[in-house]
Amino acid sequence: MLKKIFNLIRLLQTISERIDLLQQGIGRIEIRQLNNKFNQSYTDHEFKVYSQSGEDGIIQWLINNIEIKNNYFIEFGVENYLESNTRFLLLNNYWNGLVIDGDINNINFIKQDPIYWRCNLKAINAFITKDNINDLFISNNVPNDVGILSIDIDGNDYWVLEAINTISPSIIVAEYNSYFGSEHKVTIPYDESFIRSNAHFSKIYYGASLSAFVSLLNGRGYKLVASNLSGNNVFFVREDLLNSVVREITINEAYRRINFREVHDLNGKLCYYDFFESKKIIDHLNVYDLERNSLIPIKNL
Repeated sequence: MLKKIFNLIRLLQTISERIDLLQQGIGRIEIRQLNNKFNQSYTDHEFKVYSQSGEDGIIQWLINNIEIKNNYFIEFGVENYLESNTRFLLLNNYWNGLVIDGDINNINFIKQDPIYWRCNLKAINAFITKDNINDLFISNNVPNDVGILSIDIDGNDYWVLEAINTISPSIIVAEYNSYFGSEHKVTIPYDESFIRSNAHFSKIYYGASLSAFVSLLNGRGYKLVASNLSGNNVFFVREDLLNSVVREITINEAYRRINFREVHDLNGKLCYYDFFESKKIIDHLNVYDLERNSLIPIKNL
């Protein structure tokens, strides 16, 4: 009986590994097809292998069109790393890097994943704040010239990004909250212990607006160059790396209303509200206006 169970587990592992290889193979086919086409918008390059939506494709488009000196990435808020922005880079492009998550169970899962011995990946458990982020980089020997920094912690993203001063990534990927609109530079007030699911039952009160990220990163020599069609991730490139292919785009070109439904009700069940129905649930909550240095209700955005 135990032998049968063992054989079944091994069979499931083998099937999982084969599916993983198929995913990577399809991703490589996508890259070859897209590289043979010219005069495309960055949105034409979207495809998903391990990312939430089309981020894998946009990242491949970026690294194939700008000079990357160090094939090293940092990604935090990765959960168990099965769905992430850098996993395809790790397996397909042989990059190496650091991933961080606040749940020790997620980190233990990553360390049991075969990629952890097959690839040059380091996973650490830490609850990220604006006060510890630079120390985490320093203590883990993160190089200054990081190729990609991907931040998605569903909360204090703006404040943490603002605090980072020990690295100079070529590419920065950030998640914006489209419910905050495209015009106002706003973010959730800083709360060191912020957890999205505890902040509000809807789970859509988190992060910062697109304009907030653009204002912050423009001031640090980065330009907005792409966004995904799902309406949640944007891509910035260091200004000295821009060229005729990878160029700056406007906030209006980049902003999209979120195209998937993630709002929950008081009982924790997923609702199927449209964008405006979802936004109405959090309209009474306050966000921090970075220009006025004051709190304003979301309904005023």
